[in-house]
Amino acid sequence: MAKEITPRSQDYSQWYQDLVIKADLAETSAVRGCMVIKPYGYAIWEKMQQALDRMFKDTGHVNAYFPLFIPKSFFSKEASHIEGFAKECAIVTHYRLKNAPDGKGIIVDDEAKLDEEYIVRPTSETIIWNTYRNWIQSYRDLPILVNQWANVVRWEMRTRLFLRTAEFLWQEGHTAHATEQEAIEETLKMLHVYEQFANQFLALPVIKGVKTANERFAGAMETYCIEALMQDGKALQAGTSHFLGQNFAKAFDVRFTSKEGVQNYVWATSWGVSTRLMGALVMAHSDDEGLILPPKLAPIQVVIIPVYKSEDQQKALNKYATKIKSMLELKQISVKYDNRDTHKPGFKFAEYELKGVPVRIAIGPRDLENQTVEVARRDTKEKSVYQFVNLDTKIENLLNNIQQNIFNKALDFRDNNTFYADSIEKLNSILDSTGGFIYAHWDGTSETEQKIKEITKATIRCIPLGNQQEMGKCILTGKPSKEKVIFSRAY
Repeated sequence: MAKEITPRSQDYSQWYQDLVIKADLAETSAVRGCMVIKPYGYAIWEKMQQALDRMFKDTGHVNAYFPLFIPKSFFSKEASHIEGFAKECAIVTHYRLKNAPDGKGIIVDDEAKLDEEYIVRPTSETIIWNTYRNWIQSYRDLPILVNQWANVVRWEMRTRLFLRTAEFLWQEGHTAHATEQEAIEETLKMLHVYEQFANQFLALPVIKGVKTANERFAGAMETYCIEALMQDGKALQAGTSHFLGQNFAKAFDVRFTSKEGVQNYVWATSWGVSTRLMGALVMAHSDDEGLILPPKLAPIQVVIIPVYKSEDQQKALNKYATKIKSMLELKQISVKYDNRDTHKPGFKFAEYELKGVPVRIAIGPRDLENQTVEVARRDTKEKSVYQFVNLDTKIENLLNNIQQNIFNKALDFRDNNTFYADSIEKLNSILDSTGGFIYAHWDGTSETEQKIKEITKATIRCIPLGNQQEMGKCILTGKPSKEKVIFSRAY
């Protein structure tokens, strides 16, 4: 199976595409620019959803759902927002079809034109803030802490599975607050939630930072992000949290009466992550043999494979495997016992290696006699013989060890591929050789940022939070600058 996957060293982009398809995560669909997320891929996304949803609710948020269609006039109310999304919008203009006059197929009924076109949701700020106007009258109605799990459409024709598709799945939080400080605290709180999720579940180290004005979300006052480094040295934006100020409240006239009886505009945030995280999961950890999944997100954490020669051996091993399976499931470990007699053990070993199952347990007649199992871990490919006694605890500890090891490996990779450039030539040289996260000084102007992007094809990923800014010289203009930022080419 792995032989069908292009090696990373040969063509990283093709390796990614091969792996997503061969591991049964997703495939292209009949709708151009869209994908089909297959059951195994969706099972990973469900685990992401469950973990994030729990974290959102633990911080006081609740789920709701808003319409897929947004009246076109809503977008015109916030100028920078429509400017940012205008080129990506899919538009509904008619509401009915009819049979073609020649009897061959169907056509759009010209008489069924909508009075006002609908935009297929690229993001939900406008429809939600139009709704919040009805929900908010007094300070007693605040804060509103709402999250939505949904699909969105941003028209893309040059697509890559999970990383960039016309339709994708995500969550989007939209909160309303009485004060600026409360809204800023919410923005940073959710950024921290994303960082925790990336570290603890994706096993992915990330850098928290704030975007430049050029890279800011359309309609936001500030955009905060988490940035991750992939194995090819490119950055991937793994999540964003936006402080929207009062922009949308003013656009949709959402006011509240304060305790003092004064009418004020509401303060807002929005934040989101998407199925793009599936792409991050693949690109950050996997190898030429297949996926490497962190145990916390693996649909199957342990697979048990019997190795036998006779029907009697098979029956005996079935009982042994069932006992092991039940023992592990009591520890809340997801286990699959693959006793298919249509495939050889070697085929199964390769299949589950490709799918990134963290732990493989092989059992044969001798294991039954000795009350042992052979345990192989996917991340290091090490094999060990475990005694049956306390096997559940041993496997539980092993899964925790694998989770941490995958994170440590990704952290080492990032640290070993983080550099400093003191000139545009040095920046370009690093980008062309290894890529990575490159710290460099920038003079703080949008003009310089754009020129550097044109020269290097790299963007400022973020201005890192908590990093002590030190005096240096802008790599392009040579001007003294304290703005030390991270450059990288990115997905």
